[in-house]
Amino acid sequence: MKSQFGEKIRELREKQNLYLREVAPLLEMDTAQLSKIEKGQRQIKREQISIIADALKANYNELMTLWLADQIFAVVGGEKLAKEAILLAIKRI
Repeated sequence: MKSQFGEKIRELREKQNLYLREVAPLLEMDTAQLSKIEKGQRQIKREQISIIADALKANYNELMTLWLADQIFAVVGGEKLAKEAILLAIKRI
């Protein structure tokens, strides 16, 4: 599954010419784990979003929004009624 959050992290990291091995220790993980996050094969913990935002000089709210969108998609993405359910949830919000 593609991850909007992971793609953004990779984009920010590459724009700053940072290697996985330079960013991963800041999140207390190894390069393989961060690579999986960038590829959408693993989720980052919510608590780590502020750390990576600081490390990559990124907007926290943008990263949090992408992370939340990925979380929602992971739960309802394959459902026939996903769009209708999301619209109902939006009304509640």
